[in-house]
Amino acid sequence: MRVFLAAVSLTAFLTACSGSAPDTDVSAPDVRAVSSAYDITRQYKKFAEVQMNPDVSFLTNSERRVVNKLIEASDYLSKIYLLQRGEAYPAQRHALQQEAIKGDTDAVMQLAMFDLHFGPCDTLEDDAHVFVGDTPCPEGAGFYPVDMTKAEFENWIAAHPEDKEAFTSGYTVIRRTADGGLKAIPYHVEYAEYLKPAAKLMREAAKISENAQLKRFLNLRARAFLTDNYFQSEMAWMDLNGPIEIAIGPYEVYDDGLFAYKTAYESFVTVKNPEESAALDKYKDFLKDMEKNLPVPENYKNFARGFESPIAVTYQVHGGGDNENGVQTIAFNLPNDERVREAKGAKKVILNNVLGAKYDRILAPIGERVLVPEQAKLTAKKWMGNNTLFHELSHSLGPGTITVNGQKTTVNAELKDLSSGLEEGKADVMGAYNILYMMDRGELDSADREAFLATYFSGKFRSMRFGTGAAHAKGAAFQYNYFREVGAAEWLPKKKRFKLDFDKLEQAISDLTGKIVIIQGDGNYDNAKGFLDKYLPLDDAAETVLNDLDDIPYDIRPIYPEAI
Repeated sequence: MRVFLAAVSLTAFLTACSGSAPDTDVSAPDVRAVSSAYDITRQYKKFAEVQMNPDVSFLTNSERRVVNKLIEASDYLSKIYLLQRGEAYPAQRHALQQEAIKGDTDAVMQLAMFDLHFGPCDTLEDDAHVFVGDTPCPEGAGFYPVDMTKAEFENWIAAHPEDKEAFTSGYTVIRRTADGGLKAIPYHVEYAEYLKPAAKLMREAAKISENAQLKRFLNLRARAFLTDNYFQSEMAWMDLNGPIEIAIGPYEVYDDGLFAYKTAYESFVTVKNPEESAALDKYKDFLKDMEKNLPVPENYKNFARGFESPIAVTYQVHGGGDNENGVQTIAFNLPNDERVREAKGAKKVILNNVLGAKYDRILAPIGERVLVPEQAKLTAKKWMGNNTLFHELSHSLGPGTITVNGQKTTVNAELKDLSSGLEEGKADVMGAYNILYMMDRGELDSADREAFLATYFSGKFRSMRFGTGAAHAKGAAFQYNYFREVGAAEWLPKKKRFKLDFDKLEQAISDLTGKIVIIQGDGNYDNAKGFLDKYLPLDDAAETVLNDLDDIPYDIRPIYPEAI
């Protein structure tokens, strides 16, 4: 049984409540308290339930057994991720669950919402509205003591430079010592209760698998779960090929709102469509040319990364951890380790069934509310797919390892909490820039230029609905505001729609790509903050459109089979 109810229908909530929570000694505050001004049912319904039944008929019996082992392992990562969202959250969830089991309908809805967002805060709301209890969700999630400030962390490192590496590691949590100080605890120690059985399941899957590359990756990743040394398994993941495409481990830093240091556990259990992957695979061969073509001085271009970058078009059969939290991922570009990227590049994985569901249920109807009718009719699913692909390709381009004040560092280390929003916006606008470049080269049909630009611009509103606290929403907001500033999108008040100037929009895409690459390459925190402070606030036109989208789902709640 799945632990987190985002994966089951509302009618099954009470059934799912029985026996699914971790064994926890609960001494929680009033977990049922909720603001009367907050419509929790309305918020929950912003996510449209979609049944996912991916075709796995081409898998052999042994491959099915491997996938089912990985589904089991993924559920352990979801348990870890709940702790990463907040140390007290498993206890809080358990208390809610007990109320739901008693038949309290309010508790059932709160529990459903809790599982959708992995905690008591609505991640669609800019202020992360607390819908259970009255304790604000910690800015540093469950990675740091809730009473620790950024200044305390930085002062500790200044006073204890020997702790810097452990404190800033992506694989440690920070905890209080008995005397009120700070200490770093490795993930494999903090989360051993769940990592050990997850690693065991992965070794069992490796034993079953007949694919040598998958067998090697699973064994190395199982070992990494128990050591926090992920380099070898990341390298092995880049070589992975076959019908099963699995990404499982600690990857993204979005939940660390203090420093963007700490990685969150997640998993993507997918099966690959070899024909669709082969059709898109050619674009990875253009990565070096895309880097050369960036509209920036040569010293901002990055040729140190590898350019192999395989592309996989997949169908997701299960998710876990950060992958299941709130807004669903449609594609990913991993690994994030710059050492691996410099050696082998990064793999781009498209979740085709998730992307298709989002276009049909969300982006197509949004386009009709954003653009004047003659431009709205241009939007097309294939351009949402291409936007997604080139977004992921563009994560492999531009600055990564940089030099600041004579010291070798990384963009993420210098821009800290600002890095994720800038990077998502960079990948988005640079992806658009590269699509236009591919059209110029004849690799994509230039006759579809306006259809692409209409789909791309409409997509900003899909992302901005997630709340400007989310990295993808920040990236969409600064793109939108820049396009408005340069006159690429004209607001027509009487029609309450935008009219695009396609020529200006194309130029703006080029100019903004250059601006973001330079901000990242300089690694100047204050400059990055100044840019975001200017271009994040939304104007009345954007708010008018966003307020007119309430009857359109914000995202989907995919329901996957428990086993295949």
